[in-house]
Amino acid sequence: MLEIEQKFADADFADLQRRLAAWGVTDFTTRREEDHYLNAPDRDFKATGEAFRLRRVGPANFLTYKGPRLDPAVKIRPELEIALRDGDAAADEMLRLLGHLGYRPVAVVRKTRRFCHLTRQGLSLDVCLDEVEELGRFAELEILAPEEGLAAARAVLLETARELGLARVEQRSYLTMLLASRGQ
Repeated sequence: MLEIEQKFADADFADLQRRLAAWGVTDFTTRREEDHYLNAPDRDFKATGEAFRLRRVGPANFLTYKGPRLDPAVKIRPELEIALRDGDAAADEMLRLLGHLGYRPVAVVRKTRRFCHLTRQGLSLDVCLDEVEELGRFAELEILAPEEGLAAARAVLLETARELGLARVEQRSYLTMLLASRGQ
């Protein structure tokens, strides 16, 4: 599966919610996310453009791998996410196991995410309103699609961004921005 995503800096959440309400979207889910990013023992994910993390959403835990970008303008990359056992102990055990295998912690990105799902031209699209600790407010649009649906998903994502008034594209990941803000 491919993740087709675009992030926008300095998002005006009130304006976005007004525009979405005009489309009939008023229901948002809120959750805290804590992403523990790791680097591999055999290669540098920053150099290869990959990402590997343990995501904590309340008691739920997920391992996520994101491959290198396939498009310079819109973030398009392979993504694989695997659900793990719930709970703090399971997360700690997985991080310990990965440490024994040579994976090294890079940083933890913490955010409050409010999101909604909508359907645009037959595609399921997520709109996320993120408040990221140490970084600020961002909006993200995301579609998961098979490779054969890439062109249509990319077009829908760009059209939706335009219609929502999202223009200030941020190409960097939250991890990259966080490390830069810390001088790393």
